[in-house]
Amino acid sequence: MTPTLIAEFVLLAALWGASFLFMHLGAAEFGALPTAGLRVGLAALFLLPAFLIKEVWADFRRRTRPILLVGLLNSALPFAFFSYAVLHISTGLTAILNATVPLSGAVVAWLWLKDRPGGSRMLGLLIGFVGVTMLVLGKSSFNPVPDQSPLVTLLAMGACLAATVCYGLAASFTKRYLSGAHPLATATGSQIGASLGLALPTLLWWPEQAASGTAWAAMAAVGLLCTAIAYVLFFHIIERAGPSRALTVTFLVPVFALLYGTVFLSENITSWMLVCGLVIVLGTALSTGLVAWRRLERTG
Repeated sequence: MTPTLIAEFVLLAALWGASFLFMHLGAAEFGALPTAGLRVGLAALFLLPAFLIKEVWADFRRRTRPILLVGLLNSALPFAFFSYAVLHISTGLTAILNATVPLSGAVVAWLWLKDRPGGSRMLGLLIGFVGVTMLVLGKSSFNPVPDQSPLVTLLAMGACLAATVCYGLAASFTKRYLSGAHPLATATGSQIGASLGLALPTLLWWPEQAASGTAWAAMAAVGLLCTAIAYVLFFHIIERAGPSRALTVTFLVPVFALLYGTVFLSENITSWMLVCGLVIVLGTALSTGLVAWRRLERTG
């Protein structure tokens, strides 16, 4: 990759890593569902001018239903799950679980698109799920809330994994029904679809007490920087480097999330989290075909 592309890659990881921090700050006052609704709503407003481009608007009109539906799978549901999770587990742990997105994507593609993984990819799936199991078994050290029930911690971790399944479904859905769609049409239309899906829950669960300026600033940041701009940047990287390389940004996101959580939220990074994170990254790299077992043997 060129130096410019590498810089864009790191910037994207930094933006998506910060999303967990901003969701935590927003959800603490707005609640999970309004946080998710505000995130996609602000992103949709920011991206809306893209429809002034003739090709983008024409493509959206041709594919309106699948684009709106992918917005529910790729934004509305996972953002709601993550907004709930960051209230009960650390942002760093949330980001580590988010790194299993390619694992979920590989399983969904296998079951839905019959894209059966080969030997090294199957091994990667096994290693990745072992890493997740290790995290779940060590859940006792991940509670940012004093005296929180272990069941709540497990539910929060389950919400993260449910979000990754949504991402996996969205990826296969996009491949099957939105192949060749204009990236800006998909990005803008999906945020509109997510906004429509979360509009009623956002209104019903809107907090009675007015949120602080900090919470509003966090929502503006996660909507504009971590969603709207990040989506455009992600599709740009896909166009220039291909989906496989763009996918590796998932590996860097937890690094930034752990850094932000430590600096701004005083979260504790345990050695167990780091070990499990490395296991998950290795499994993800193998399961997506980014690293092949034979290649590892040759370099060993």
